[in-house]
Amino acid sequence: MRLLRTALQKYWHAIPLLIYAFIYLKWFGYLEKTVRKDFYVIHMDIDDVIPFWEVFIIPYLLWFAYVAIVVVFLLFNNKKEYAKCCIFLFTGMTLFLTISTIWPNGHLLRPQVMPRDNIFTQLITNLYQTDTSTNIWPSIHVYNSIGAHLGVSNCKALKKYKGVQIGSLVLCISIVLSTMFIKQHSAFDVLTALVLAGFMHTLIYDQEHSLVIRFSRMLQKNRSKTQTSI
Repeated sequence: MRLLRTALQKYWHAIPLLIYAFIYLKWFGYLEKTVRKDFYVIHMDIDDVIPFWEVFIIPYLLWFAYVAIVVVFLLFNNKKEYAKCCIFLFTGMTLFLTISTIWPNGHLLRPQVMPRDNIFTQLITNLYQTDTSTNIWPSIHVYNSIGAHLGVSNCKALKKYKGVQIGSLVLCISIVLSTMFIKQHSAFDVLTALVLAGFMHTLIYDQEHSLVIRFSRMLQKNRSKTQTSI
C-alpha cells in the first residue's frame, strides 16, 4: 500500500493519459468495425504519382514505439512538457475521431496485388488485414509523429543530445512519408495533418496559451484531491 501511495503521489499525472487511451481505443475500434463501405473517398491527383515503396513499412511500424516512448519519457522526466505533449496529441486525436464519426471517410489507393513478394510486402499485407482503409483524415500517424518530435525537441533534458534530436527528426519525416509510400493515406490526409500540427504548435509551444495553463491547473487540482483522500 505504501508503494502504491507513493506512486500515486509522484505519477498522478499518468491517470488522464490512461483514461484517454482507453476512450480512444474503444472509439477507434468502434469506427473500424462500423465504417466499411459507405464513406467519402479521399483522393488527390498526386496520389496516383506517388510510388509504392514497401520498405517504408519499417518507419510506419516504428511510429507505435516512437510516440509511446516519447510520452512515457516525458511522463517521468518533465511534467510541464508532458502536459503540453498530451494536450497536443489528445486534441488532434479527438478531432480525428469526431471527424470520422460525423463524416466517414477512406481511400481506394491500396494495390490490389502486391508488386513484389518480400518480407516488407508481407508485413503490409498483414497491416491491410488488421487496419482498414477508412477513418484516415487527418492522418494521426503524421500528426502524432510531429507531436512526438515536438516533445523531444522541446524537452530540456534532451536538448543537449544532438543525436537524439536529429534521429527524432529523421524518424518523424520518415513516418510522414511512409503513410503515402505504403498507401495508408492520401496526400490530402498528410497535408491537412501538417496544417493542424502547425496550428497546434503555435497554440501550445509558441506561447503559454490558456489551454495549457488550464490543463496544468486541472492536473494540480486533481493531485491535491488525491493527496487529501490518501
